[in-house]
Amino acid sequence: MNKNIKLVASLLIGASMLSTGCLQETFPQQGTVTVDQAGDAPNSFNNFVTACTSTLSGEFIYSGSSYTPYDFGYTSFFLQRDVMGQDIVCEDSDSEHYTTWYTCGVALGPTYAICQLPWTLYYGWIKNCNVVISLAGEQPSADHITGAGIAYAMRAMFYMDLARMFAPQTYKGHPDALTVPIITEKTTNEQATNNPNATNEKMWEFILSDLDKAEEYLADYQRADKTTPDLSVVYGLKARAYLTMEQWAEAEHYAKLAQSGYTMMTEAQYLDHNTGFNTPNDSWMFMTEFDAEDPNITANDGDSSWGSQMILEITEESSCGYAANYGTPKRIDAHLLETIPQTDWRRKCFIDPELDEKVASATSMEELQAIVAEYLSGVSEYPGAIVNTAMATSSGTFGGLSLKFRAAGGEAGHNNVKIGFCVAVPLMRVEEMMLIEAEAAGMQEEARGKTLLETFAKTRNPEYAYDNTQSFRDNVWWQRRVELWGEGFATFDIKRFEKGITRSYAGTNHPKGYRWNTEGVPDWMNLCIVQTETNYNQACVSNPTPIQPTEDSPEKVW
Repeated sequence: MNKNIKLVASLLIGASMLSTGCLQETFPQQGTVTVDQAGDAPNSFNNFVTACTSTLSGEFIYSGSSYTPYDFGYTSFFLQRDVMGQDIVCEDSDSEHYTTWYTCGVALGPTYAICQLPWTLYYGWIKNCNVVISLAGEQPSADHITGAGIAYAMRAMFYMDLARMFAPQTYKGHPDALTVPIITEKTTNEQATNNPNATNEKMWEFILSDLDKAEEYLADYQRADKTTPDLSVVYGLKARAYLTMEQWAEAEHYAKLAQSGYTMMTEAQYLDHNTGFNTPNDSWMFMTEFDAEDPNITANDGDSSWGSQMILEITEESSCGYAANYGTPKRIDAHLLETIPQTDWRRKCFIDPELDEKVASATSMEELQAIVAEYLSGVSEYPGAIVNTAMATSSGTFGGLSLKFRAAGGEAGHNNVKIGFCVAVPLMRVEEMMLIEAEAAGMQEEARGKTLLETFAKTRNPEYAYDNTQSFRDNVWWQRRVELWGEGFATFDIKRFEKGITRSYAGTNHPKGYRWNTEGVPDWMNLCIVQTETNYNQACVSNPTPIQPTEDSPEKVW
């Protein structure tokens, strides 16, 4: 992307935001659209369309500080949501990065600055969409119709996330549960001061209305790359919406439509040492990316970026990255890893705890490194970097470390994070659509859904056997947990399936103090609305401040 265009886009999203992230901010109340000046700027419409997607990654939008490790955009919310559950394990030494969400306590309450984060970013992105929609008008011209379609698709995606993050109950059976206020291109400042939380029913009606417009306006759009939504992404968003609403026939229909033209990732693509989950392929439907000129890459040695949190194979020549060298990698839950059969090649994304047993006999660092190099032969070309990662953690262990997300740029990227962290990250894959189709089909006719699920699973594990001791939806959930690990779906699925979490069990790798088991959806998964919004907007109400458990739970017996 042209550097100047990306700068304009970044300035647009940040124009009404407080750079320090303090609580004096009153966005989105003041986030209504004024287009008189905007419409006069040269090439303004196209720049504003660009802003709908270009600001998803790479900019310090929330804090204004290049030393805020979670301020790198849309994919940071993947981790915030996923660590709230059980499938991603944070280190007990991770004292200031994602522990706020992992430990799920009072700091997520409405009077704390961190509560501002989703409010600032999501409503900033929505404001960008509102500008485009307002400029395009109710009947977009031929020159504006594609931009309007992109804006409607993105606005629907943002509100869909907000609804799922803030609503204490999902749509099915809870149409009156409260989500967040809706700000559109027509909302005035006066209206914003008395703008109640939309109910589930109203919110999802609004989301589908936006997606209907996007489907119409993007019908003939041929995109230049996958950083922009096209018709297939609109179908995918509709599939997600109908899945959440449990309107199964519609979810199945759109999930199937969304798959056209895409193919599943092969084992070679999934596990590729150089391009694994950093480069788009025929499975990826939608993505965001970090580039070399992004502030998240150029500042603070690239440490405030997605790659810093998720990429381990960074050598001593760089010695950067919170995951690789600073002792705070994100591991897979030990029990979930244990349930992945050795015949399922997705297990190769994670280092087996068996390696810890092997290195226990080492009497020197040289011997330990040799054992690791032999064990990881064919899995990683940078075993020394993996040793550095494990040794930097408080536990000093290898088990559960993730190799799903690889550094970009080959050898150069492993030695230089400003190359290695310039990765693409998938926002939607065809595999997700296949799992939605299977679940939706099975909720109408279980045998049909089971067949689709088995067909999917056998592409990953030729010896896959359906677990007849569990429900159909539990079988689906397990596949989603493994296939989409680290891609931001964990909390949404826990809330949708009305599950609890399990961190306390024999052999757990969750740190002491955070080993909690819950019977139902934990209250910390219902995000609070920042207090400045409820102070300014008298009709808006927030969820209660979450209460952190006071002690570890008794161990669950599986």
